[in-house]
Amino acid sequence: MHKNFKNIEKTVYGRGSFDMMDEILSAKRKENGKFFLYVVDHYFKDKPLTNRIPAKPEDVIKFIDVDPFEPTTGQIDDLRDEILSSRGLPAGVIGIGGGSIMDIAKAVSLMFTNEGSSTLYQGLNLIKKPGIYHLGVPTISGTGAEVSMTAVLTGPVKKLGLKCEWTVFNQVILDPELIASVPTDKWFYTGMDTYIHCIESENGILNNAYSHAYAEQALKLCQEIYLGEKSGQTAENDDKLMVASLMGGLSLTYSEVGVCHALSYGLSKILGEKHCYANCLAFQHLEDYYKNGVKEFEQMLIKHRIQLPKNISQGWTNEQITAMAEVAYNLPHMWNHAVGTDWKEKISIETIKELYKRF
Repeated sequence: MHKNFKNIEKTVYGRGSFDMMDEILSAKRKENGKFFLYVVDHYFKDKPLTNRIPAKPEDVIKFIDVDPFEPTTGQIDDLRDEILSSRGLPAGVIGIGGGSIMDIAKAVSLMFTNEGSSTLYQGLNLIKKPGIYHLGVPTISGTGAEVSMTAVLTGPVKKLGLKCEWTVFNQVILDPELIASVPTDKWFYTGMDTYIHCIESENGILNNAYSHAYAEQALKLCQEIYLGEKSGQTAENDDKLMVASLMGGLSLTYSEVGVCHALSYGLSKILGEKHCYANCLAFQHLEDYYKNGVKEFEQMLIKHRIQLPKNISQGWTNEQITAMAEVAYNLPHMWNHAVGTDWKEKISIETIKELYKRF
């Protein structure tokens, strides 16, 4: 199947590029209600970055705490309804933060113009109307949310994204200075999301020359960042990781993710684990699917002294494991890519339960 996907309309990259935001937004300020909604990670409240946000008196800044929970459909619906009832339709939405904030900004921009609950739109191309202008500023790199056509939301029934070409940001600002303060563990887990994106993109039936080109370069950057002679959290590696995240996201856009992401969705939906950490928990047990990738991943764990828990499944009930397996099973596009078009003949709820019992 050929994918005719929409990419980011405009991208600015480089240290200090955050300060271009006012200039970038000026041309959009006259639209709709002539104000912007800033969705900012709560981490930055009362931090120096907040003082650099070019908000005008009429703008709205919402500081959102995304730790430990990921975005929900109810959260998006409530935010949309609050702004529309109190202020009207914004000229645009600006997301400043990590992957969860990126997804919130993308999702709420769509829901401003689409009626009803966001639960109605969890899936592929279910959005009926284009959203309003939205700009993303990642402050942590790895998820690829800044470039993806998906805004992942957890709903009452499922964890699944609002996925269409209108989800993609109109503009992103990639300023590596903003990711310098990321704690070591989160820097590792989010970076591994990029690494796993590429491993899964490469190892499946939808891999192709286009997706491979992005994955190959992103993997090379990840290897330099996490295993090279100059590995670690340095300014040079922050530059590389921000680019790797973008490329990893583009690779999976034209290919797909696989077994690890299916399992991590179950962990997030049922146990509330953060996505990137859940990926790492799952990936270490998938050597029979991604042998070389898991081996290299283990080297990265050792080099950066990251210890992932073992035998955690012993504390789960059979009901929890079954619920996670059902979430993972109901992601056919991932299993199709990873296992093949006959995946239902090879993968069952019981198969997935056994995978979870490895944890």
